[in-house]
Amino acid sequence: MSGEFRVRELMLGIQGLALLRHAVDGDDAFLRERVADIRRLALADAQDEDLPDGGAAVSELDAAAGYAAWSAVYDSLPSSYIEVEEPVVDTILDGLAPGVALDAACGTGRQTRRLARRGHRVIGVDQSPEMLAKARANTPEATFHVGRLERLPLDDDSVDLAVCALAMTHLPDLTTGAAELARVVRPGGRIVVTDLHPFVIALQGQCLFVSGSDELAFVRNHVHLPGRYLEAFGRAGLRVRACHEPLFNGRLAPGGYEEVIADASRAAWDGLPIVIVWDLEVPA
Repeated sequence: MSGEFRVRELMLGIQGLALLRHAVDGDDAFLRERVADIRRLALADAQDEDLPDGGAAVSELDAAAGYAAWSAVYDSLPSSYIEVEEPVVDTILDGLAPGVALDAACGTGRQTRRLARRGHRVIGVDQSPEMLAKARANTPEATFHVGRLERLPLDDDSVDLAVCALAMTHLPDLTTGAAELARVVRPGGRIVVTDLHPFVIALQGQCLFVSGSDELAFVRNHVHLPGRYLEAFGRAGLRVRACHEPLFNGRLAPGGYEEVIADASRAAWDGLPIVIVWDLEVPA
């Protein structure tokens, strides 16, 4: 699948979302500004607008190819998702004794590093050799394996804790991934799953990254509402201890189109959860 980075349409969408959310109780001046911006963007020739670069080709990549391309810059990109996710995960992990921990779909090893600092013996698994090379360099004391979330290369009941961060939304169906996490964690062990919140995926679509010199790409995030997670966790025999939904923190991607319309962007996302964090337990 391929498309085009349509900046004007994206900005119109954000303006419209801000207007929709605040039409009833918003400040009159703010609402007038949104209507004026929508009129200007809708009627003007995009070539006449002072907008961030648009028109680049956008391609959908599978997870293996996508993360191979993304690995070069992944750790350097600021992320509001990670900024609101990590404090919630830290609170959960701080209450757990060190043991054998799995970082499933570990990527460049962001959670691997955090688990190792807490004294866990960490195993990282990812399907991307390019991501694993970064993870090994970042946390050489951990053990790493090439493998997929849907078929983890670990024995049954072999770890005390599993963390799967910002990865399960790439699965069209959550059932197999949840079952695999449950399979490898010992009875009484814990599982922490984090993902982009389905509200964000439904409203914003896909997260783009630079692939090559002049092309953008994405790895598809699927919309899984909380009920789908609950169904998958139930089938896997997991118990839900808590579900956390941290809210948008006001950070906009630097240099992106949302910064050009910052007032509308913050109004569009204010008060919405952008990440979902599941604290799960394998029954003893």
